[in-house]
Amino acid sequence: MSELHDMLKQITHGVYVIGVSDGDHKNAFTASWVMQVSFDPLLLAFSINPQHHSYKLLRTGGVCAISVLKHGQLAIAERFSHSEREKMSGYQWQTGKTGAPILMESSAFFDCEVKHYLDAGDHKIVVCKVVDNGYLQQGEPMLYSETGDMDGSCEFLPKTLD
Repeated sequence: MSELHDMLKQITHGVYVIGVSDGDHKNAFTASWVMQVSFDPLLLAFSINPQHHSYKLLRTGGVCAISVLKHGQLAIAERFSHSEREKMSGYQWQTGKTGAPILMESSAFFDCEVKHYLDAGDHKIVVCKVVDNGYLQQGEPMLYSETGDMDGSCEFLPKTLD
């Protein structure tokens, strides 16, 4: 790992599985950050690679459920960090009010409707309105620093900061 990669791991944020749905078509992916951007209405934001299969479902379905992973759930984070289409089996899911899948093994969830997208380099920022939320299991949230280079992000970092 590079020094820049190690330094970026010092920016504290959690790890999430974001479930997306377009009717009967569902998928999920790991996100390394979610942030609150507004109180009224309650808006959250995250980023996604537009080449990811989940992005297509997110664009057409317009809904998502942000499941907060707990400390020690690295295997779950890793499972959903890849772009395969069929990776949801073997886990328990609940359908949110929006129709988006909620990971029952997580500690909490935010069920959301997408409001808009912003370009952000090689990713899209998704801004969504929370329509429902809840606690599922007790546990401390997983921090991104626990993931090491699980997401392969080290290879995408610039060699210099010119």
